[in-house]
This record gives sequence, structure tokens and C-alpha cells, in this order.
Amino acid sequence: MRPPAQGQRTGAAVAALSVAVVTAVIYGLREVMPVLSTGVLYLLPVLLISTYWGLRLAVVTALASAAAFNWFHIPPTGRFTIADPENWVALLVYFVAALVTSTLAHSARARAEEAEARRREADITARLAVSILSGTSAAERLTEAADLIASALGMSGAELRLGWVDSDLERIAVPLVESGRRVGTLLVPRATPKADLERVRERLVPALAALVAAAIRREQLEEQLVETRALRRSDDMKTALLRAVSHDLRSPITAIRAAGSGLGSRTLEGGERDELIAVIRSESERLGRLVENLLELSRLEAGSAPAQPDWCALDELVESAVGTLGDPPGDVRLELEPGLPLVHADAMQIERAIANLVDNAVRHSNGKPVRVSTVRDGAFVEVRVADSGPGIDPDDRERIFEPFFRASGGGGAGLGLAIARGFVEANGGRIRVDACEGRGARFTIRLPVASRDPGRGARPARAGSAA
Repeated sequence: MRPPAQGQRTGAAVAALSVAVVTAVIYGLREVMPVLSTGVLYLLPVLLISTYWGLRLAVVTALASAAAFNWFHIPPTGRFTIADPENWVALLVYFVAALVTSTLAHSARARAEEAEARRREADITARLAVSILSGTSAAERLTEAADLIASALGMSGAELRLGWVDSDLERIAVPLVESGRRVGTLLVPRATPKADLERVRERLVPALAALVAAAIRREQLEEQLVETRALRRSDDMKTALLRAVSHDLRSPITAIRAAGSGLGSRTLEGGERDELIAVIRSESERLGRLVENLLELSRLEAGSAPAQPDWCALDELVESAVGTLGDPPGDVRLELEPGLPLVHADAMQIERAIANLVDNAVRHSNGKPVRVSTVRDGAFVEVRVADSGPGIDPDDRERIFEPFFRASGGGGAGLGLAIARGFVEANGGRIRVDACEGRGARFTIRLPVASRDPGRGARPARAGSAA
């Protein structure tokens, strides 16, 4: 690249001044050394100018030095004539030496500039690699890369886009091609100097195209990975569902079928007939609950079970939830705090969540009491269900809320807790499990207290009513 015009004018001024200084210095040296030997001093301005301002100005400086040497120091002085042939040879040798010296200095300067340009290009490429291949979104990566290119090359602005973009009145489109395919377009201002534009095309664009292609491939691989994980999770859900269907659906159907066949026997006594009828009734209820759980879970997974909040009295929801379980095999003890504020939630969903927790606690308490309590905790109200069962391993306290997961020794299809968490979170609450003192587990439903009072005319939804 050529130095700017202002730099050339400065170089010309420095050349004139340095030639004048050397000429003056030679006047002081004429008494101690031959005049022809002092001509070598004019090489200093030539080296200075060729190093900083290029070969063209250095040649002009060499001519000016030869003219000054001839005019001021080679007899006859004051004229551009040379009387002695030896002086012609000396002047010619000086001029050739000046040309060779300036050419070598200019070449060294050009190599240094080229090395520095290569270093800057390598630095830009490394920074582009970090920017484009980072973990942010594709749009952010391309914007950061374009800003980096504009800043590094001194452009007023640049833009980097994926795919094919044409030039317009203000910008030039530089295609980014990788393996014969256009992966993107670099848009640079039309005011960009031609030499800079060619340098960008030759040095920067190949590396930039490779980086953009790598970013595109990486994004495609990430999408494939997400899709693969989703498919794998879907396969796991299908496998778990088949296992649940093959066991939990087959067991009540087998019991109902056996009891139905037994009812056809003419040798049955009254007590035996009542037992078979009780088996059919209980297994039918069990089968109904399982089918209902599967339907509820599918709605939650599909996001088609939105909450329909209304004002609810939490103590009534707890009593109704326990009542839906009929006569559980264990002892359920209620400890309801009086005067709890109303909550704004879907009564059916919260009641179902509480019922699932109580049913789970009863099944794992081995006939021991299950305590269900309600408390106020600042801006929240909590329903706590504590049992005296074997407890839950700390590593399983999050997994037990996953569909179809069964803790060691657990029964059921593994749906109740997953449905409970889905309903609670749909109403803005949270559910967790902690270890009880001594033995057992305590499940806690935490719901926010409504920020405003329902008013005198509002009637809270009663447990068991649709919200």
C-alpha cells in the first residue's frame, strides 16, 4: 500500500533537510578528508527515506544528493559540470550504490510490512474462530465477527450473512465459498480501497468461509443431537409405557377375569361370592385409576391441561382429597392449621395432587399413620404429607417425580408423583420431598398466597368441584 499524500510531503521535506544537513557537514570535513570520500555520507538520507517513505522518494533523494554533491563539492563548484573524469566515476559509483542501498532497504521494509500484515491476518483469523465458533446464537456470532473484521481493517462497517446476498449501492458483496458451496456473504462498504478489498478476498475470505462452514455444520450437529435426545427420550417413554401396560394393566384384568369366571360357579357360597365381587370392584377401580393417570400424564406432557384457577380453601381441598381415597389400609391423620388464607388455584388439580401424595404415602407406610398438615410460611401456604415408611434414597429424590420411575421396592405404575408435580407447577407452586426425622419421607406442596383478597361476594371453590 502506498503511503498517504501527507506522508509523502513529509518525506520530501525530510529528504531536502537531510541532504542540506549532509552537505553542510561535508563542508566541515573537507579539511580532514578527501572530498570524494565524503560522498558516502549522502547514503544516509537515501537509507532514511527508502526505509520510511519507499523506493520512489529514495531515488529522488539519491538524484538530489548527487546534484548537491556535484554543485557544492566537486570542482568546479557552483556549476553542474565535472572537470576531472575520476569525479565522474566517483559520482556514478555513488549513484549506483545509492540505488542498490535504497532498493535493499525498501525490500527489507516491504518484507517487514508483509510479515506484520500476515501476523495481523493470523490474529484476525484466530479471533474470528473464537467469535464464530463460540456457544452463542448464529446471529450473534455473525454480528460479532463482522464488527471484528470492520474494526481490524479500519472499515466504516461490515456485515456477515449466511447464504447468498447481492451487492447494493452502498456495499460490495464478497462471497464466502467452501467446497464449491456458498455458505455466506461478507458485505463491505463500497468506499473500501481496491488494494484492501483484494487483500480481504485473497487472505481473509478463505479462512472466514471455512469458519462459517464449520459453524453451520456445528449448528446442524447440535440440532441433530437435540433431535436424537428427544427421540431417545420418546423411545424410553414408550418402553416404560409398554412395561406399565404389560404389568399394571394385565394384573387387574387378570384378577377381574378370574373373579368373573369364579362367579359362574354354582358351588359358591354367599361369603365367597361377596369376596369375588369385592375383587372385581377393587381391581376395576385400580384399572380406572391407572387409565385416568395415563390420560392425565399425556395431557400434561402435551401441555393441554392448563390450570383454571379460582379461590380455594386449602383445608377443604385436603379433606376432599383424603375422602376420594375411600377406606385406605393405613391411618391418615389431619393436622390443619385454622385461618389459612385462600389460594388462587385450580381446585381439581390441587386436590388430585394431594390425593396422589396421600395415596403414595399410605402404600409405603406399612399400615403406620400418615400425617397430613397445612401451615402458613410467609407468603406461601404448604401442604405436608409425612409417612413412616422406609424413606427415599437421596439420589432418587428428584427421579421419583419422573414418569414411570419406581423407587426400590416401590409399587404402582410410577405416575402419581409425576402427575402431582405437573399439577402443582401448573398452578405456580413447587413440590419437594425431604427425609423425616427417624424414618420415612415428607412431601411438601408449596403454593403462593394470593396477592389480593377475593372480596366479600366471592365464594371459594369447594374441594371436588371443577374450577
